[in-house]
Amino acid sequence: MPLFKKRKREDPPCAFSVQTGNTDYPFKALDRYTPLSPGDAVLYETLREAVPLIDSAIFKIIRLTGGFKVSCPSKAAEASLNEFLSSVPVGGCQRGISSFISTYFEQLLTYGSAVGEMVLSEGKLAALYNAPLKNLEVRKDTGCSVTMCVRSSAGEAVPVKYPELILYSVLNPSPGEVVGNSLLKGLPFVSSVLLKIYNTVGVNFERVGNVRFAVTYKPQNDAIDKAYAKERAAQVAKEWSSAMHDPHAVRDFVALGDVDIKVIGADNQILDSEIPVRQMLEQIVAKTGIPPFMFGLSWSSTERMSAQQADVLTSELEAYRRILTPVILKISKTFLRLSGFDGDCSVIWDDITLQDEVESAKARLYLAQAEETISNLGEKAGEEDE
Repeated sequence: MPLFKKRKREDPPCAFSVQTGNTDYPFKALDRYTPLSPGDAVLYETLREAVPLIDSAIFKIIRLTGGFKVSCPSKAAEASLNEFLSSVPVGGCQRGISSFISTYFEQLLTYGSAVGEMVLSEGKLAALYNAPLKNLEVRKDTGCSVTMCVRSSAGEAVPVKYPELILYSVLNPSPGEVVGNSLLKGLPFVSSVLLKIYNTVGVNFERVGNVRFAVTYKPQNDAIDKAYAKERAAQVAKEWSSAMHDPHAVRDFVALGDVDIKVIGADNQILDSEIPVRQMLEQIVAKTGIPPFMFGLSWSSTERMSAQQADVLTSELEAYRRILTPVILKISKTFLRLSGFDGDCSVIWDDITLQDEVESAKARLYLAQAEETISNLGEKAGEEDE
């Protein structure tokens, strides 16, 4: 027998190599840091403030996404988790995971990226925090991993100490990028045209709608009238101004000589803005994915069209839920494991609309009726055979 046994060879750890990454080049560290706050973040905030339809669309998407609950195999773990999720402090001024997810989702829709943090205290998950994007950067690591960095007092990007407590999501990222794209991407030009139309409508109403008068005094051919034309014109202007600026009484204006009074701007026609405004709003509504009838815009009058638009909205909301579900699961599993429970749990979302429940109930009813009909036919066939 051999004196020494051959040592069993262990398999090497599994690793992944990305072949389509960037090639090495000098000063590549400068390309590894990506700011989370996009350069057009202020533009997106201004769009929400300037166009109420855009701001309303974002809040409607957040509300229509619906609520959720987290289910666990263990009833004790589920009760403890639900109590925590309903009362967890959020940002120091709110409570409940719904508040955290709403702010997190709003940040995701507006900027394309969202960052949150789980705050620990004495080894327990104590609070949730929505982090501002302007102080954060993402560093591209080798492969498919990223590192979250914060700006130090010296302006240097420093990696966070506990990356496992960071929550990070992106919306529709471009290939090879670690940041997402805002829902408002593509709307600045359309919104600028819309705002120009609104501004022009206001200016036109100020010029044409607010009636102005042109009072012209024409002196006669005699020498005395011509000599005092300036004084008489000033007197006419004074009396006319006094008659027009008295808001509490209707006063007549009496003048001698050839005095001509005309209205300025009343004869001009204001351009019809309904068609161009609708064209711009159609682009905005199409980008947000919200049916126009939910904004009070009666563009489609058929009930069938509204039902189809509701189905499209349902698919949009399901896509958003798929982005938020991993965030909810990470928070829930972290709490369960730190509390001594098994981390097994699942997220159950509420039904998006009542229409879905009605259609499902109709389908179950039709299926039950079909089964009953088949059963009755089978009984009749058996009786005939006997």
